Amino acid sequence: MATCNKLITPNMRKCFAALSIRFYSATPVRRLASVGNAIAHNTVDRTNPQLLSSAAIFANGPPRNDWTREEIKTIYDSPIMELLFYGAKVHRENFSPLEVQQCTLLSIKTGGCSEDCAYCPQSSRYKTVVKAQKLLETDEVLVAARKAKEAGSTRFCMGAAWRDLAGRKSNFKKILSYVKEIKAMNMEVCCTLGMLNEEQAKMLKEAGLTAYNHNLDTSREYYPKIITTRSYDERLNTISNVRDAGISVCSGGIIGLGETPDDRVGMLHTLATMPEHPESVPINALVAVEGTPLGKQEPVSIWEMIRMISTARIVMPRSMVRLSAGRIRFSEPEQALCFLAGANSIFTGDKLLTTSNNDYDADQEMFKTLGLIPKPANFNQ
Repeated sequence: MATCNKLITPNMRKCFAALSIRFYSATPVRRLASVGNAIAHNTVDRTNPQLLSSAAIFANGPPRNDWTREEIKTIYDSPIMELLFYGAKVHRENFSPLEVQQCTLLSIKTGGCSEDCAYCPQSSRYKTVVKAQKLLETDEVLVAARKAKEAGSTRFCMGAAWRDLAGRKSNFKKILSYVKEIKAMNMEVCCTLGMLNEEQAKMLKEAGLTAYNHNLDTSREYYPKIITTRSYDERLNTISNVRDAGISVCSGGIIGLGETPDDRVGMLHTLATMPEHPESVPINALVAVEGTPLGKQEPVSIWEMIRMISTARIVMPRSMVRLSAGRIRFSEPEQALCFLAGANSIFTGDKLLTTSNNDYDADQEMFKTLGLIPKPANFNQ
């Protein structure tokens, strides 16, 4: 018995207790220790129908911030049908399963960015179809926000192609006014403006900003192969400034950059072990743009998206999981699987910053077919 107990970690013990079921028909203690040993050493025999998947084991209990990378890896590697089922289970325990939030993302300052993100057509370092533009004027932004609300969006997001806000006082002042005006429309307001310092985060909070998007993009290990002009720790520092200011954190990443499954797990591990889980976690599939270093990258499959969505849902059960860029490539049945797996937000409108997005009418037809209902704004984040 002592040997068996050593093989079961405290986190696994909590999960087993929450399940309150017998896992095997015979000698349960000995076989339970075998499960613990297999998971701990990543040698789980997936061919054994009697063996409970990691998705099943960890889809129980309260939210955690002490996940190990190995635990998340075993969840990610669970059979896809198990991931779908248990992602759906956790989703239903924390959200209304038919509610999907509609969001709109507007590029308020396009192109001319000094950074070298290998996936981004807005970088000034690459020759793409995107041309640099100045910050949009107030009327253009507010008209877009009103149209978005009329179309059913409850969150309006504004993106600017900047590394940071240094030397942009007048533009930042305008953006603060945009935030105030859009918040007055009874919409959630989100921005992604590059790196923020503590003072800038506080000013956005005072203006009424709901959330700030600052994606990790990928794992710490793979990050230098995608971006060299901003460090991983600088990204984490901005997220910390946002959280400390009392603004909801929106942070996720992109799959299809050439990363490995371990890199995807690494990104989820960083997000799931933050002091607080992000309010929302966008899962993006790379939209390869000609002229960027990743312009020839092969697209990811729907099963890769489902693995990410289900794993994110299990390890961050109360976060919004946003089916974001790349959705245009997936059919209605494929998107339905994403919602079943735990996604509960989409972006509507013909563009996501500079890349194409799903047709509004098609989205409305999809909602009707699947019986989905619009998720209302949440001002208690």
